[in-house]
Amino acid sequence: MEHPEDEARVDVRIPLSEHDAAPSAFIEPSAHVARRDVPEACVITFFGDVVDRLVERRGARVLAQNRWEDGPHPLLEVEHDGRRLAVLRCGVGAPLAAGLLEEVIATGCRYFVVCGGAGSLHGDLTLGHFVVVTAALRDEGTSFHYLPPSRWVEADADARRVLEAVLTSRSAPYVSGPTWTTDAPYRETAGKVAARRDEGCLTVEMEASALAAVARFRGVSLAQVVYCGDDLSGSEWDHRSWQSVSDVRDDLFDLAATAALALAQT
Repeated sequence: MEHPEDEARVDVRIPLSEHDAAPSAFIEPSAHVARRDVPEACVITFFGDVVDRLVERRGARVLAQNRWEDGPHPLLEVEHDGRRLAVLRCGVGAPLAAGLLEEVIATGCRYFVVCGGAGSLHGDLTLGHFVVVTAALRDEGTSFHYLPPSRWVEADADARRVLEAVLTSRSAPYVSGPTWTTDAPYRETAGKVAARRDEGCLTVEMEASALAAVARFRGVSLAQVVYCGDDLSGSEWDHRSWQSVSDVRDDLFDLAATAALALAQT
């Protein structure tokens, strides 16, 4: 119910613009998360099915449960190319993904490659097309608690180049470009989709800008690659059964794993 006095109480100041650069917070991950013997190289993936296959087929073992209110988001270890690799089964959405990254950094991981899926904003980016993130438009809230307000957050250029070099060496077709990170997938209006596309965004997802901001704040290396899933480039949304392409998801994880190990060697 609206009241006449509500208009007089309107405060146009936006809390997300009130950046506090204090290096420490009330709850510091390093004070509450135990440091462990973990691989420095880590793949962060949103592909629960891929993680399940790592456990079933490659004997991945749990290093830490990372149990949140919605359940565990385990950090696992698997052997890849003869070396130890950490794998984080990440949660969807910027706040959860950023919080889990914080915990894994506190655990001891330092070199990250993120792999996930994203909506395509261009019709020629077909199902399964790989996109390396060069920058993320900050249409979410989490990143503003780590970096001063700005429209974009740039990807870690050195980490991105290592990822691109691995993709190139493996003859994996990809493009590099910006992504649009949003908290509200059910408010991706036609006008916003068109505006973000005009700004150069190739894809839309929910975590990239926050993960990049946390990595920069904590001083760790992080690169991100997504595959194009559903399609938002037309007059109607096309789901394209994007979560069923298990071969694409397995391939992308394998590439991300190789890149994470290469990043740890730079």
